[in-house]
Amino acid sequence: MSAREDNPLDVKMPPLKITCTSVDCEHNLHCFLKRRGMRVEDHGSCRACGAKLVDWRRLHRRDPKDTENTFKSLKFETIRHHMWHVPLDEDALRKAYNQGRTKLHADVVSRLRSSIGKAAGGFDGRQTPMQGRAVYYAQHATATCCRKCLEYWHGIPKDRPLTDKELAYATILVQAYLDDRLPDLDDDPTPKALQKKTKRKETLGYK
Repeated sequence: MSAREDNPLDVKMPPLKITCTSVDCEHNLHCFLKRRGMRVEDHGSCRACGAKLVDWRRLHRRDPKDTENTFKSLKFETIRHHMWHVPLDEDALRKAYNQGRTKLHADVVSRLRSSIGKAAGGFDGRQTPMQGRAVYYAQHATATCCRKCLEYWHGIPKDRPLTDKELAYATILVQAYLDDRLPDLDDDPTPKALQKKTKRKETLGYK
């Protein structure tokens, strides 16, 4: 068995219908969102199998220099793992290439401020689509998609607005995801680059 096969976090799973509470515990993919009636001592463990894999105290320090551990921990959760590995849809890629890395990064702050900057309201949990823009994938992958996810993953209370420091931390996570998933994106807009990439895939028989 290869080293890649030894570590289920590195194995790309087949496309599934994924929700925030999806689990695949046999592949070490869980959901750490507490369920109703869960004992206090079990908070932070998988709601399905009880696995305790995340050092929540370390995560809740929100150390920008510790993002490697943060991302490793996030990938233990099914929805996060999915968003780290699923191919970005064509609209998301087109918009990213039309923007370029500089503009894509710059837009992260305004997107986060508008979607999770305020205290949680009645719409919380529905403000971030699952596709259409690269930043949406990034938000779900880094648990910056809604105030509920931000609270249990990053220890930021959902009943108040974000501080500048908290917004800056969320921005670092989202931008790091974008850099990881779009490594060949130029700083400036390059829409033709995406056209060439798509054409090459079609030539090779990929869709």
